[in-house]
Amino acid sequence: MRRVFILVLAALAVPCFGSENWERFQAEAERLHGEPGRAAAAFLAEHRPERDEDLDVELLLENLHFALRARREFPWASDISDEMFLNDVLPYAVFDETRDGWRASLYESCRKIVADCGTATEAAQALNRELFNEIGVHYNTGRKAPNQSLSESREQGRATCTGLSIILVNACRTVGVPARAAGVANWHDDRGNHTWVEVWDGEWHFTGADEYNGKGLNRAWFVGSARRATPGDPEHAVWATSWRRTGDHFPLVWARGDESVPGVEVTERYVPAERIHGPQPTYIRLWDTEGGQRLVGEVEIVGRASMATRGGRSDLNDMPSFTFAAGEPHDLRVRWNEQERRTTFRRKLGDTSVLELYWDELALSGADAEALVLSMWQERAAAIIEARADEIAGDVVRVGKHEMKLLTKTFGEEPEGGHSIWISMHGGGGAPTEVNDRQWKNQIRLYELEEGIYIAPRAPTDTWNLWHRAHIDDLFDRLIETLVARGANADRVYLLGYSAGGDGVYQLAPRMADRFAAACMMAGHPNESKPLGLRNLPFAIFMGGEDGAYKRNEVAASWGARLAELQAADPSGYEHRVTIYPGKGHWMDGEDAEGLPWMAERVRDPWPSRVVWHQDDVTHERFYWLGVSEDDATGGSVIRAEVDGQTIRIESEDVRRIRLRLHDALLDLDAPVVVEANGKVVFEGRVSRTEAAIRRSLEERNDAASAATADLVVSWKK
Repeated sequence: MRRVFILVLAALAVPCFGSENWERFQAEAERLHGEPGRAAAAFLAEHRPERDEDLDVELLLENLHFALRARREFPWASDISDEMFLNDVLPYAVFDETRDGWRASLYESCRKIVADCGTATEAAQALNRELFNEIGVHYNTGRKAPNQSLSESREQGRATCTGLSIILVNACRTVGVPARAAGVANWHDDRGNHTWVEVWDGEWHFTGADEYNGKGLNRAWFVGSARRATPGDPEHAVWATSWRRTGDHFPLVWARGDESVPGVEVTERYVPAERIHGPQPTYIRLWDTEGGQRLVGEVEIVGRASMATRGGRSDLNDMPSFTFAAGEPHDLRVRWNEQERRTTFRRKLGDTSVLELYWDELALSGADAEALVLSMWQERAAAIIEARADEIAGDVVRVGKHEMKLLTKTFGEEPEGGHSIWISMHGGGGAPTEVNDRQWKNQIRLYELEEGIYIAPRAPTDTWNLWHRAHIDDLFDRLIETLVARGANADRVYLLGYSAGGDGVYQLAPRMADRFAAACMMAGHPNESKPLGLRNLPFAIFMGGEDGAYKRNEVAASWGARLAELQAADPSGYEHRVTIYPGKGHWMDGEDAEGLPWMAERVRDPWPSRVVWHQDDVTHERFYWLGVSEDDATGGSVIRAEVDGQTIRIESEDVRRIRLRLHDALLDLDAPVVVEANGKVVFEGRVSRTEAAIRRSLEERNDAASAATADLVVSWKK
């Protein structure tokens, strides 16, 4: 039989704080529903938050109508006390969420779901099992706000623990099951907040929203953490919501300082009589990449235990845990998507934080790393070809506002590994466009190859320094990248140029040495460029002995002498050839063509054991296996680096921070590495091959041959 409201509730008919809407609501509630309606409206009015002063009367009446209907219709609802009905069935909101008419939208669905249920527990379980699938809302951290209303979550199809709890509380209240939200502002180990649901069936029971457990209520992944809550601590205690003012408030972590939601501390129901002591657990989450998606995988603490990680619709704080001994290294084997990677974890004393594992930062084997380089390069190469289809079709390269036209000839059959690439720069400069155009068209006829793709680019400008300017580096990088994506050989790229094109060789070869297998300068002038960066790039000079304009002949001989000095001090580097033809002027009668077969015998070494990096006025952030930040890429700076066994030695007075791009072609990445900077050890340990390092390398330059499989940033003081 339906219970009758206790008459003492009439005392709750208090003034409605001057709100016209609430006065109308109370009057209509009494007119439509008599004494129960009047008492219920008075209770809502007395304890409502200030934000609801102008709430729509129709919304309030609809909420009241369906709440009273549920109490009459469902057997468990008719048995609860008036106090329980008013505080935990009647309210139209849980937290500070947007107020909308959720009872009407949920009533028919929830009514059907609980049709065969005999108790409040069965009803709550049925709703948790079926409703979220029916309305299409599940856990997802991509939701717009934590405290979403039902309609907001349905619109997005996603919510996190608080939004899901609001939905389940609403659903339970729709069918007369007393329900409230519960949660912690921060777990005992400061890893974050969580919200769940409590339902009344003779006493309060708990469950995770959209986390149905067939074994019943009071079973959830967060039980262990809740047992460690701290009574009396607002931040680390367990709180439940209330509509009636309690003198306390539920901590809203998304609105710190907002005390508008009354709360009841319920920590003692979760904490055992004797609190658990001993080492604190470390929780484990697996992500595809930092800032990415959680993965459902397996983490094995080698020789100890194995556990499954959570993802998808699981709550963000639903994590497996393990108690690691502090100070000891623990090898972890991580499996996902039929692949396996590794890492080592060392827990610090007192550390109870979450161990965030990022799949792309976990260690790869050498074979897996090489396979990943190839697959990632192929994927990027296909994207490059598609994105640059108009450039390829139009024989042009574009970077920013600059465009470089191309004339191309292909010689010989394509060898294994792809055609070689020959970039041949024309002369002219400081002349009208038609003059430079003639020089360009002459350049494509100037040399013949036995094999290769011979390209004569048209300088984007007509200035005297055709090939000196910073945009040339970017255009050549893009040209090479496009050709390699189409199958050309990245280790057989050659640079040559005549007259002003020779000027360009002097300039570009030292600063882009890691792109080329050899370079050949014909009848040019170096201007301010220096040969120091040519340590690993074979460099040829061809000059007419009578080419005295701008003292080209004298400067060529001087450069040759400087290269000889550098080679004498470093015999394994600075390979060069200097040919000055007696009696020849600026035109060498084609004899300089002998430089092409000499170049063709050379193949780039993308992983030289010694590197000398001298920044020109046009700077770069990457050179062979060295990298610097944009701030450290300054003109004139010099870095010398070499690998000796497993030791990397760096010398520089200009730079204090370097990113080392590493590969097994340089040293053994399965063994410890030592890095010395200016004579002092700045790193000692293992450097893992990772997917993230490969991605960073290929994003800089889609060159599989020079792609790093590991990287390490080191810094040092003066």
